[in-house]
Amino acid sequence: MHTTDYVSTFIEVAEDCPVTAAEIPPLRGDTKSVANLQFDLISERPYGHTSDDILFQVHAIRQGIAANELGAERERLFSKGQPCLRSSPLAKRYGWGIHSDAAGRVALVPVGSPEYERLAADPGTRHLKAMRSKRA
Repeated sequence: MHTTDYVSTFIEVAEDCPVTAAEIPPLRGDTKSVANLQFDLISERPYGHTSDDILFQVHAIRQGIAANELGAERERLFSKGQPCLRSSPLAKRYGWGIHSDAAGRVALVPVGSPEYERLAADPGTRHLKAMRSKRA
């Protein structure tokens, strides 16, 4: 079984992130985007979910997975590798760092905030950059 969970890790915004202050992903139409769903799930319960939890819940919502199929679908989804939160539009486009605590649970940290600066300078935390939107 594959996992996307990180432990004691800070995913910093992408080098080519177009914003200097974090933005809430705007709603476009009636259907929430991946960014909207991820933002809602993480911001409603900071350090309440792991990366795997967030990615699976977004998948289940978007695919309309029935409640009685969730266990089997989660096992099927993670039977092969999945993109981690480094590819999240929150960190690539909207200016949100993603911090994973010692238990692998995640929270959003707005770029430019004192908390972002503290985590970005913390030598006891693993540092990763979100994936770039465009090739260098």
